[in-house]
Amino acid sequence: MSNLSSNPAFVYLVCQRGAENMLKQEVAREHPSLRFAFSQPGFLTFKRSADEPWIEDAELRCVFARTHGVSLGRVEGGTAESQADALWRLVEGCAASDGEPVAGLFDHLHVWQPDAALPGEDGFEPGLTPLAEEVGQIIARRMPPGLGRAAPLPVNRVARAAHRVLDCVLVAPDQWWIGWHRATGMPSRWPGGVPKIELPPTAVSRAYLKTAEALLWSRLPIVPGERCAEIGSAPGGSCQALLDRGLRVTGIDPAEMDPAVLAEPNFTYLRTRAAALKREAFRGIRWLVVDSNVAPAHTLDTVEHIVNNRQVHVRGMLLTLKMPQPALAEQIPDYLARIRSWGYQWVNARQLAFDRQEICVAALRNRELRRGLAHRQRMRRAGARGQPRPPAED
Repeated sequence: MSNLSSNPAFVYLVCQRGAENMLKQEVAREHPSLRFAFSQPGFLTFKRSADEPWIEDAELRCVFARTHGVSLGRVEGGTAESQADALWRLVEGCAASDGEPVAGLFDHLHVWQPDAALPGEDGFEPGLTPLAEEVGQIIARRMPPGLGRAAPLPVNRVARAAHRVLDCVLVAPDQWWIGWHRATGMPSRWPGGVPKIELPPTAVSRAYLKTAEALLWSRLPIVPGERCAEIGSAPGGSCQALLDRGLRVTGIDPAEMDPAVLAEPNFTYLRTRAAALKREAFRGIRWLVVDSNVAPAHTLDTVEHIVNNRQVHVRGMLLTLKMPQPALAEQIPDYLARIRSWGYQWVNARQLAFDRQEICVAALRNRELRRGLAHRQRMRRAGARGQPRPPAED
């Protein structure tokens, strides 16, 4: 095992632009041994306590961290080619003296820039930029020969679980921060923690992106044909993402839905507020999506009245909790505890890349459903390739 993982002095965290202070407060609360060191918009580093071992695939308990890893340092100045050469010298210098080839330590190269603006602001959306793609190819081509890898590292592809990823964050054109991480959960497999999602030309709003990402991140065991209700559905972008997954969707909102969504055969529209509906209206609903522009407590009040009704059996949920004030972030642990008290065994929260001042909470009543679906999906993929069946993941 390389010393790249055995004693890292610093870790890096990436977040949405403007969420830096909330992330620092979260780290202080959840990981007090990490001491703040450096920040730029959307990018922070923390110094690790020398007497606390770092687990190679450690997962930080931070809702506002888009992705994270071990920081190896930075390279600055000169051309992209000279910086790429400096990157490889830095990596070689950080490697162990146990004879393991440096290139053999990694399976992927991820290169990205922190967000230039808030998602949806003046047309900006998170994701890979042409500059990041170009720099990635330069770094891969400049990998010194004889480092134990016949071909260049694949650049900005989705990593597989357990793969090691070499990271390069373009904090500025002439300032690159270098690090690495082991891919574990879905966001750690995406370059910069952002999935590659294109907004379809038929999408009626960018809410499509948020729900598409939430479905990818949460990996809820949704089966086509099941019934889903969305509270706060207008104008319908999120409903379109759910319909694309094969769900039968009921939209609930006093505002108008887009005609394109109303024309969908698997869509039902209830033009009212959720509080005005009788609870039996939710009978047969297996999945609940909520994105209402109200305070988190109000959203949770509405959902609690629905899922605690004996006539309703909601299997899982995607809840958007608005965070217009930073102080609300301190209450996130209480929000999650409240959702668990309703009988949901698996509850997880994240500020999605395509979110704005809000977080997404995914909840599943039976955590075994999520594990079981993931295992069945691996079996089908392995069977299609004629490969031995892989073991189940934890």
